[in-house]
Amino acid sequence: MHTFMKREPNWEWYRTFLSVLETGSLSAAGRSMGLTQPTVGRHIDSLEEALSLKLFTRSFDGFAPTDAALELKPYAAGVAATSAALLRVASSYGSGVRGSVRVTASEVIGVEVLPPIVAALRDEHPELTVELVLSNKADDLLHREADIAVRGFRPTQDALVATRVGNIELGLFAHERYLAAHGIPKSLDELHRHAIVGYDRGTAFTRQFEDQYPMFTRAALGFRTDSDLAQLAAIRAGVGIGGCQSGLAARNKSLVRVLPDAFTYAMDTWIAMHEDLRESARCAVTFAAIVAGLKAYIQEV
Repeated sequence: MHTFMKREPNWEWYRTFLSVLETGSLSAAGRSMGLTQPTVGRHIDSLEEALSLKLFTRSFDGFAPTDAALELKPYAAGVAATSAALLRVASSYGSGVRGSVRVTASEVIGVEVLPPIVAALRDEHPELTVELVLSNKADDLLHREADIAVRGFRPTQDALVATRVGNIELGLFAHERYLAAHGIPKSLDELHRHAIVGYDRGTAFTRQFEDQYPMFTRAALGFRTDSDLAQLAAIRAGVGIGGCQSGLAARNKSLVRVLPDAFTYAMDTWIAMHEDLRESARCAVTFAAIVAGLKAYIQEV
């Protein structure tokens, strides 16, 4: 232990520290964690005392992190992730398949595709608990922020076990009500006459996509949101024409494919987990169920 450290911090203090960082106030952090505001304050005071550091200053609109707090943030996140992973492993001991498995997937996959897969999995293994993280970011499997990840690219780290499930096709779709009112475009060039549903803020992916399909630039979009679920809801509501997974569109008779010969996009899809979890029954059965379920979903089209 370093000479400056008065005592070893409690792991729970790190979790509280991260919550105050995220919410910007003791009261909001307390609500999110199910703790009272005084308890949150004591955790922060105790952590500051143990580290001999000032982590927050009170500002007009809450608690502002110091430079020290911002530098400590990724390490505290690592401690919190390790603690959560430890509890997931501990929960799995006993007879049969049991315990918690943390899965991360994109918004659309997590909300629209995974729930029936999880339902069937839990019917077979009722003592299994699934934690689902909706994120389009690549959660760090190496640091156990999640046990299993559904990803739109091939993982390259040697410590990961990955299985390719195939290409999830993305096409242009619109509600039949929108097309009845505005007509069906005959070519990609005619899309400028229509309300296009797409992203708000540019990313490396959207810029690459715009290079290939310049008619989808931000200025040309009639409805912009960075939420994939909001885009999907807008398409279903008849706001305009947008990208939708063909498997999802096939489940909605009111959605009509637009320009199928001119536009199709394949999303390479992989399931990955840390190789150390290969012998874990809870992770193995969940991994296999997601692989089988996503392969079946792809074949629905």
